[in-house]
Amino acid sequence: MQNRKRIKLDPVPFNEEEKDMIDDFEKGLDEGTLVSELTGERRAKIEASARVTMNPPKTQITTRLAKRDLSRLKSRALALGIPYQTLLASIVHQYVEGMLVEKK
Repeated sequence: MQNRKRIKLDPVPFNEEEKDMIDDFEKGLDEGTLVSELTGERRAKIEASARVTMNPPKTQITTRLAKRDLSRLKSRALALGIPYQTLLASIVHQYVEGMLVEKK
């Protein structure tokens, strides 16, 4: 079997579940499992996982921010080329996962 290169990922740290998913994906590539060879049950699990991955459940919230903070958030998002809502969601996600910590 060929040596496959590891998939290049964003420099954002992954939690253990995400690392396991990447390893399983790469293991599947190495094993060369064809979709046509999957059992119906396994295929259904993979499809369900893909649906959740592509469309994770989200909840709409309302929050109040200082105008200056929102303006700076929008500026940073623009510099990154992403919507400010996406940047805010990313910041919240990183914080709750313990990847974003307060400076002391």
